[in-house]
Amino acid sequence: MKKEEKAPKTFEEKEKVKFLTKGTQQTSPKWLDGPKLNAPSHPRFKDLNDFDDADSNENNHEDIYDDLGDFFFGRTLPDQPRPSHTRHAIMESLPVGCILSESTIGCGGTKMTHVPILNDPGIKTLYLAENEISKIPAGAFSGLTGLEWLDLSKNRLNDSSFSSELFQNLTKLKRLNLDGNFLTKIPPLPPSLEELKMNDNKLKGLDQQSFKGLLKLLTLELEGNGLHDGNVVPLAFKPLSRLIYLRLDENRFRALPSGLPSSLQELHMDENLIEDIQEGILNKTLNLVVLVLSNNRIQENRIAPRAWFHLSLRQLTLHHNQIERIPGYVFAHMKPGLEFLHLSHNKLRDDGIHGVSFMGLYHSLTELLVDNNQLRTIPRGILNLKSLQVLRLNDNHIRYVPLNSVCDTRVTEDSSLISLHLENNLIDRRQIPPTAFSCIKTYHSVVLRPQKFEE
Repeated sequence: MKKEEKAPKTFEEKEKVKFLTKGTQQTSPKWLDGPKLNAPSHPRFKDLNDFDDADSNENNHEDIYDDLGDFFFGRTLPDQPRPSHTRHAIMESLPVGCILSESTIGCGGTKMTHVPILNDPGIKTLYLAENEISKIPAGAFSGLTGLEWLDLSKNRLNDSSFSSELFQNLTKLKRLNLDGNFLTKIPPLPPSLEELKMNDNKLKGLDQQSFKGLLKLLTLELEGNGLHDGNVVPLAFKPLSRLIYLRLDENRFRALPSGLPSSLQELHMDENLIEDIQEGILNKTLNLVVLVLSNNRIQENRIAPRAWFHLSLRQLTLHHNQIERIPGYVFAHMKPGLEFLHLSHNKLRDDGIHGVSFMGLYHSLTELLVDNNQLRTIPRGILNLKSLQVLRLNDNHIRYVPLNSVCDTRVTEDSSLISLHLENNLIDRRQIPPTAFSCIKTYHSVVLRPQKFEE
């Protein structure tokens, strides 16, 4: 008998399903949230494919998105082969509101209080988020030997909820989401894991045994826990020899943790208590390309002169700190050079930025954000940034746009700038020289309105 084809989805529906399952926004549903990135690129996704080409099957993921799409948009699931006794047993053990397809069990937000014993090696995705689960029987997952993705986020799980045998049979499990529970330590986990999310728990610390055996882990998120310099031992992350993405936002670190894996490519430590960046702390993370240290207490005189030495950083995010100046040559040793430098909401003044402040970035920097500072003039050295595409100078105290401060009228080629923001300053537009922005291809690329005195 020919299998009935599913009703075609609209483009919007497909995109919404992908957003719901792959979204990175903090406000999106947590079906399969990838790491929340500020980064312009996602090197870890490339590496995920590199590490797992043999096991990866994109068609399986498409099936999952289709099943979830049917659930979200209210379509009836297509006729499946007649359920076996196993399928009947599973359906009878699940609460009202669950969905069951060939490879997916979805029971999100069904007020589930316990996990029944499940036996079906064909299930690859198990979604149990936003329930009231506090205890999981030791053999609950023993029959799900093909499970790859398990979401237990936003339940009532604590340390006693997990037995040492709980994940023993899950030899193919790659993604585990435990966000929003009450765990104080890392539970026993299967060595097959590639992604672990434990944001918004109650972790009391990390030691050398916390990640033992997780040699395949690529992505680790521990945002919003009680982690700090005193309860994370220097070698806590050492077993994670393939880790490429680490999120430690909203903790209480005063310094960058030591002993980070050399494989690390992205480190996110937004909203901590970081005050300084010590020399040598990043010496072994030579693959680091994205470093996010926004919303901390960093001052430029607390950044070691060689803090970035030999790093291949592409993005450095330092907005919402206490930085008053960009020291000369501070980026000079970066190879091949930063592409994104974010310094919004600091205390930068005119005398804190010099022509040599951007030495080393002249041919690499594409985005410079220095809005919401204390600048009174266009920073020196802007003309030297030959690859600059986005420049944000809005919400400062700038009064004039001198000739040759943004565009060099002595040369004829166009600038690479595609977005220049100067709004919310003190600029009288009538006093701007006619050729001040002559190198910018599109007039609408320059934002000058409103100014503060026009409000």
